[in-house]
Amino acid sequence: MGILSWIIFGLIAGIIAKFLMPGRDGGGFIITIILGIVGAVVGGYISTFFGYGRVDGFNFGSFVVAVIGAVVVLWIYRLVRR
Repeated sequence: MGILSWIIFGLIAGIIAKFLMPGRDGGGFIITIILGIVGAVVGGYISTFFGYGRVDGFNFGSFVVAVIGAVVVLWIYRLVRR
């Protein structure tokens, strides 16, 4: 996927992760995008590591993996931020 697609995909994953884990996090919109993109990459790496398979394109499996990765990254971000 192109970089613009990953940004949009990461933004959506970040928004859903923020919805699943509400709270006050500094940074706003930009941090949500960055955490979503990092979460998508981390989620893809973890799913490949555990044998789930390749994560590519806009499909439901990739989306779930990206959201789970974004939730994990958001949780780590909150731990570090304290």
